[in-house]
This record gives sequence, C-alpha cells and structure tokens, in this order.
Amino acid sequence: MLNVELHSHTQWSKDCLIKFETILQMCDKRGVDRIAITDHNTARGALEMCRRAPDRIIVGEEIMTDRGELLAYFVQESIPPGLTPDETIRILRDQGAVISVSHPFDRLRKGAWLEPDLLDIIDKVDAIEIFNARCVFAEDNVKALAFARQRQLVGTVGSDAHSRGEYGRAVMQLEPFDDAASFLNALKQAQHTDRYSSWFVHIHSKTAKWSKKLGLSPRLWEGG
Repeated sequence: MLNVELHSHTQWSKDCLIKFETILQMCDKRGVDRIAITDHNTARGALEMCRRAPDRIIVGEEIMTDRGELLAYFVQESIPPGLTPDETIRILRDQGAVISVSHPFDRLRKGAWLEPDLLDIIDKVDAIEIFNARCVFAEDNVKALAFARQRQLVGTVGSDAHSRGEYGRAVMQLEPFDDAASFLNALKQAQHTDRYSSWFVHIHSKTAKWSKKLGLSPRLWEGG
C-alpha cells in the first residue's frame, strides 16, 4: 500500500511559499510515497515538479469555479478559474482527469459549496473530499462524510498543506496505480489516516500571501 497525500500546495499558490525540494524532504521524512500537487488555479508547478520526480508526483490542480472549488488529478494542463462547474468538469474530462470536490461544507472557505450547487454536479464528479485537515470546525468534515455515505460516493482526504508541518497530516493508503483509471479504482478500495492541523496554519497562509504582495524574500518564511 502507498501513503498518498491528495491535497497540497507549493510556492506556485499565492498563499504558499514552500519549495519543491522542501516538500519532497517532508514526504521522505513522514513516509509519504506519492503526493498530488494541487496548486490554486494552475498546474504549472505540478507539471514542473512531475518532470523532476515523476514517480512521486501526481499532477493536480485546485480550481475555483463560480460556485465552489474542485480538486483534479492527472491533469494535463492548467484550467482557468471562474468558469461554471459544468465548463470546468467538461475540460477536465477532456484531459482524462479524476475529479473530487474540495472541502465542500467548510463554512470558513471561499471555495465551499452550497448544497444545491453541489447536488447539481455530484453525478458528474468522481469523489468528494470527506476530510480536510485545515477545517477549523470538525462538523464540516462530518457533514461531508455523511453526504458521501448517503449517496455512496468515493471519498478523498487531504492535508491541504501550505506550510512545512502540514504535509502528510491526512493521507490515503492506496494500492499501487500508474494512471487515472487505476488511481480511481484504488480510491474505491482505500483507507485513510486523518489528523487535523492546528488553526495556526492559516496564519502561515496569510503571511505567505502578504509577503508575496509586499515582495519580501521567501527565505524569511519558507522554513516556518
């Protein structure tokens, strides 16, 4: 079984400063065999990282639609933000991607979903995120899990890592896979390890965002 991180960010996300090399070091230290790089609204960093470590990286993207955020795996190129969910899903299907729904009921997230909007697309995606380590209110993850169980949906979990300490907080144990089809099949049989991150990690994201806006050196914060 492989330990797989399915929700993580890099310096290509506006609210993260962590470099590729640091992420791989954290994965080695914490026994993460493969990691999906799901930067906000771009797959460029994931594609670059996959060229460096093709056996470790799943190319992904976290995409903001005009209703909520989607997580995609085995992406071929970036999908722009702001499209309708149906438009975004169509582009992802054309790329052969596997599609999940990010932190669907997290009350503090801009990218959370209203339930009617989620119901409109639930038959068009492959999975929903049933545990996100960054959720401040555990009830929001519980609601996502109950929603998935009621509708017999595949669930994904992820750390949503933006800082060093977060990579590997929530991982899935999957059978080996080598493409989107075998990955989706492995998800259906998966187990997972769920651990919450401290609320303090959100300060890291705010710090990263403002340091980029102010042009401060990433060296001041990347190690935190």
